[in-house]
Amino acid sequence: MGNYIVSARKYRPDTFESVVAQKALTTTLKNAIRSDKLAHAYLFCGPRGVGKTTCARIFAKTINCEHLTEAGEPCNECESCRSFNEQRSYSIYELDAASNNSVEDIRSLNEQVRIPPQVGRYKVYIIDEVHMLSQAAFNAFLKTLEEPPAHAIFILATTEKHKIIPTILSRCQIYDFSRIESSDIISHLQGIAIKEGINTEYEALRIIARKSDGCMRDALSLFDQMVSFTQGDLTYSKVIDSLNVLDYEYYFRLTDYILAADVSQALLLFNDILNRGFEGNIFIEGVASHFRDLLVSSDSVTMPLFEGSEELGKRYSEQAARCTSKFLFRAIKLCSDCSMNYRLSRNKRLLVELTIIQLSQLLSSDENDESSGRKPERLKPIFNKLQGDDSTVAVATKVVGSAVGAKQETVSPTNEPTPVVTTHNVRHGRPETLKVQNTSVQGGIGRMFQGVRSKLNAGSNEKAVTATVPIAEAGKDDVPAVNNKPVVTQEMLVQQWVSFAMKLPENEHALADRMRIIVPTLTGDDSFDIAVDNQLAAEMFDKEIPRIVTGMEQALGIRMKMNITVNKIVARRHVYDRPKQFEILREKNPVIEKLRQALNLDLS
Repeated sequence: MGNYIVSARKYRPDTFESVVAQKALTTTLKNAIRSDKLAHAYLFCGPRGVGKTTCARIFAKTINCEHLTEAGEPCNECESCRSFNEQRSYSIYELDAASNNSVEDIRSLNEQVRIPPQVGRYKVYIIDEVHMLSQAAFNAFLKTLEEPPAHAIFILATTEKHKIIPTILSRCQIYDFSRIESSDIISHLQGIAIKEGINTEYEALRIIARKSDGCMRDALSLFDQMVSFTQGDLTYSKVIDSLNVLDYEYYFRLTDYILAADVSQALLLFNDILNRGFEGNIFIEGVASHFRDLLVSSDSVTMPLFEGSEELGKRYSEQAARCTSKFLFRAIKLCSDCSMNYRLSRNKRLLVELTIIQLSQLLSSDENDESSGRKPERLKPIFNKLQGDDSTVAVATKVVGSAVGAKQETVSPTNEPTPVVTTHNVRHGRPETLKVQNTSVQGGIGRMFQGVRSKLNAGSNEKAVTATVPIAEAGKDDVPAVNNKPVVTQEMLVQQWVSFAMKLPENEHALADRMRIIVPTLTGDDSFDIAVDNQLAAEMFDKEIPRIVTGMEQALGIRMKMNITVNKIVARRHVYDRPKQFEILREKNPVIEKLRQALNLDLS
């Protein structure tokens, strides 16, 4: 048996022209040699297997070549080129910094640099994996790298440029090598296959190129592996079986089931994939890649981004025509989220199955539904529905309170559209702005409210403490008038008090929080009292009297007076727990319980 040489070594480039997909860098190096403008130190950095060390060797050989070609390539015939090709050159040294990373190794290198070359003009030192040098070795190398002899050139190569100290970087010309595109890898593999007499399919080479992730050395290793497995006949089916890659037919079938909202068949397909030995993360990443290919295939402008044969591209275009861009965006987002959460999930299969169910509901779900792949934007309610949804509520119940009693009214949604109260930018429990939309009922009785803080039992001597809930700001049209003079009620006073607290800026949350737990009491036609539990609070409100009174007067349309009393009993009546607040409300006014039952609400 002859000595077998792997393709990565056998077809390693020996000229700048044969280097794959690094045209800009190789052109720059050739021009530097032609113009005789060589730097004393170069740094080649980039991912593994993209040609850093190969270019360093070609560059070193070309520098000392005695008869350069017109294209700036080495002749491979002079003594310098032959000695290098036969690995006996004393002018070009390669040092592996991974195993020679001590200070003594660098000091020995510094001593060798002083000796001039025997053949050629320069002594070239190629230091591979230079980031592995120790800190002391880097420091020992600094002086030589900054001021080397005229005959010395250093070429450093690394995959991790960020680990090299800045003082080294500043002394080198830096060349960044990029990953190799799949199309370039496929073309290179096709050329090797022709030379070796190997039968290949384009889709098989595409799988190898995708699996190599832009690394030519990995692609050549996989190519050799597949040639051995297939006995020189590289077909798509054999390659996906050997490399444990899912056939794209599964993804086409899955997409058909998702578009048809056939959850059962989609789950059975996933079960079949698991039975074949594939992990869920491989499947979900493949689904995301499939949707990406559908997205780029849906537009002729982005079609060049599709990496596949022309025949396969037609299949993707046909299926993409049945998908909307919004569907594809959300599908990719769902798959991406599932892939990120897969490693941390305890029940990985359930996570993938849930994603499949969500994908199947994308075309039929509402935009704010959780199955749409977006987090629904909802208000934080005091009550949650026990059963049904918004569409099943036939009656909207409103409570109109007063200082004397309360009245319950029902409004049919078929006659009047229900106003929707929305809040935006909720901070510290307080919305900054309130908006009432789609309100057709005139006057204050037509505006819905989210909560009420009021004194519900006028016959009681105690002050009622109620829950604090954002409410819609009442307009001046809501203020009743007697003989053209506005009349202020207890409910209006409480409403505007809460509204004023919610409008306070974020940096005054202390005052706002205090106002939220205080219930003002109307003591006359144009005056009201507030009770606080300590002297400090009284002093704080005393300073704010002008601003608060001005705000209340503007809202109520009448001049008001505000009085402050210190009552330590108030401290015991401050209730922060919502269930307790609801119990107090229900004791003071049984209509609240009827409202909860009518709307099928539960306290949260």
